[in-house]
Amino acid sequence: MNSIDHMEVEDLFEDPYLLIVHKPAGMPVQPDLTGDRSLQEVLSARFPLRPPVLVNRLDRPVSGAVLFAYDEQALAAMNKAFRERIVDKVYWAIVEGRMGSSVLQHHTVHDKRSFKSRIVSGKDGDRELVLHVRSLADGDRYTLVELRPEGGAFHQIRAQLGASGHPIKGDVKYGARRGEKDRSIALHARSLGFVHPLTHRAVLAQAPAPRSPLWRTLLDAAEEGRTEHVAGSRNDTRIFSGDPDRLSPGSDPP
Repeated sequence: MNSIDHMEVEDLFEDPYLLIVHKPAGMPVQPDLTGDRSLQEVLSARFPLRPPVLVNRLDRPVSGAVLFAYDEQALAAMNKAFRERIVDKVYWAIVEGRMGSSVLQHHTVHDKRSFKSRIVSGKDGDRELVLHVRSLADGDRYTLVELRPEGGAFHQIRAQLGASGHPIKGDVKYGARRGEKDRSIALHARSLGFVHPLTHRAVLAQAPAPRSPLWRTLLDAAEEGRTEHVAGSRNDTRIFSGDPDRLSPGSDPP
């Protein structure tokens, strides 16, 4: 039996109109050529009389929050909300090197032959992509960052971080030094926040972070503001000591 068959899908939010679940890294959102069980198939089997329809997508090696709609009205409303960029999308990532807070701006094109997003000059790109980066904890080899993309272009976060010289841990497609054994990458869709289009209530769904030692060490350090030794580092690693919410754009941790 494939290891994907043992992956559990956790519900983060549900009402009569919308469903938000936590997709494990390695599970495809939709059926693909591998034939591996997809998130869409899992939910269709769980709700055979009313299968939810996919609203947003995550790449297969990425974990985190994915939104589905139960009816056409909710689907149309949430698609409109994503187009108008009124959904607050927050990602966490572990990137190579020491990366400070910044705003990344690039132009890209979708290279369908290589199934990759390429950074190009402004006149050749589809449109300008903007990614807000906030450094939460840093070490000699890796940095934990919080990411807020403007828009949702193909492989936007992966391509922009790779182009900045700080590829996501495990993301060899965009420049990481080595891949992970399970082929995951250290990118996590932490939360989705929006005003519900039908009930008009605020919705905030947060997906728990991956459980690997490196994730836990960096997150604990960011939350508690203490000095730690990062698992997997060759050297002693100093983690940002202080309140991560007080970091200003463009500043490096002390």
